[in-house]
Amino acid sequence: MSLALEAARARPDEVPVGAIVVLDDQEIARAGNEREQSSDPTAHAEMLALRAAAARLQRWNLSDCTIYVTLEPCPMCMGAILLARIPRLVFGCRNLKLGAAGTLLGLHDFPGSSLRCRVEQGVLQTECARLLESFFQQRRLYGEVAEPG
Repeated sequence: MSLALEAARARPDEVPVGAIVVLDDQEIARAGNEREQSSDPTAHAEMLALRAAAARLQRWNLSDCTIYVTLEPCPMCMGAILLARIPRLVFGCRNLKLGAAGTLLGLHDFPGSSLRCRVEQGVLQTECARLLESFFQQRRLYGEVAEPG
């Protein structure tokens, strides 16, 4: 999770969310949010890390990987994690607005779906939450509006 926090901090103008994909205890992909930089609403850290991992491994099926994310994934990202067949998600803090790994939705264990993902939450929770809180507090000081994602 420390590496995911590094990725989250790498882009100061983006909502600080970071993700890493790990295979056999080795980092194979890392990303932070890039929505502002790319003007792409789908450029969430998880989506970018999954794309990079698939490209590096030259396969879409990441069923032997784990993804670490500083913030609980939204429905779009949780769907992508499931479609990539990631069996394990580890996240830092809960996403009270869009959390799809147990907080608002439980897509990781959705009834009727054959796609499943084991979820572990709260890893470096305080650090992950502080990073987001600091970012949004600073934005409010300057009158900017931003939403997590």
